[in-house]
Amino acid sequence: MIIQLKKPLLTALVLAGAMQGASVAQTAVKPKPLVTDLFTADPSAHVFNGRIYIYPSHDIEANVPQDDEGGHFNMRDYHVYSMDKVGGPVIDHGVALDLKDIPWAGRQLWAPDAAYRNGTYFLYFPVKDKDDVFRIGVATSKSPTGPFKPQPKPIPGSYSIDPAVFTDQDGHSYMYFGGIWGGQLQRWHTGKYDAGLKTDLGKGHENEPALTAKVARMKDDMLTFDETPKNVEILDENGKPLLAKDNDRRFFEGAWMHRFGDKYYFSYSTGDTHFLAYAVGSSPYGPFTYKGIIMKPVSGWTTHHSIVEFQGKWYIFYHDVELSGKTHLRNIKVRMLTRGKDGSIQTIDPQ
Repeated sequence: MIIQLKKPLLTALVLAGAMQGASVAQTAVKPKPLVTDLFTADPSAHVFNGRIYIYPSHDIEANVPQDDEGGHFNMRDYHVYSMDKVGGPVIDHGVALDLKDIPWAGRQLWAPDAAYRNGTYFLYFPVKDKDDVFRIGVATSKSPTGPFKPQPKPIPGSYSIDPAVFTDQDGHSYMYFGGIWGGQLQRWHTGKYDAGLKTDLGKGHENEPALTAKVARMKDDMLTFDETPKNVEILDENGKPLLAKDNDRRFFEGAWMHRFGDKYYFSYSTGDTHFLAYAVGSSPYGPFTYKGIIMKPVSGWTTHHSIVEFQGKWYIFYHDVELSGKTHLRNIKVRMLTRGKDGSIQTIDPQ
């Protein structure tokens, strides 16, 4: 496949952790933003055709007051980026999908993900419909860079935000999704939409199992679910579900799945406590046992990431606000991910 590269960004990259197995605390060097001419966030990284492709959000200054429902994150399109090696030039392939081209969309084109099957690339995206309810849509292209053509309606049975699609070694694909507060996951806790729940379930629910992400196996067409979404259960060291009051460990948003050996690593953001955490299980459905923190808080409010293997090494893509200092104008970065011999992930301090 020949891909026309449009706009190289002359951005240098400094990696954290010069070699796998080294101590992050001893070798950490703060990376530079991968993109400097636009504000980008929520990077979803994939390896297609031996090249890294990044599918981030595109932050803009919408002049909307900041609130707990994320109204100030009023993004309107996606750019696709790529690079042939970590540390090399980052290519901007231009706009891959625009809000105005999605027939059912209203506003707020949030964190996307991508997948590939049988000659087609799929771009998954959350956006509020014309009733201001988040749904998840899908668009297709014959190129990893787009442009992507959206389906006329959202995925049936989808809701909330942050789709992440994982394809296992047996060829089955699964979508993980959900986010509380502005992501509206709490509004679906009874199975029906409740617009009155603005952030979480509120007082009196602190000692109940925390709201958590959803997972659904995809049909072979990658356009629809093959089942009703299930809860992604995250357990503590005693085999008990994490509780709603456990803000340092419970799921908030930003799900990601990767496999290492025969184990499944479910990673996510804790939101208002600003950690990237992970839990490990023996099935893509879980249950997953909480194992620890991948990354301590970055500068800025939100934390959203992806983890990918490339040329025998593992990398974490994430964002902070180094360029702007504003929580809604972010920039994407990458670091090497370091594991222990037992597969545990070493904690990164991004500061």
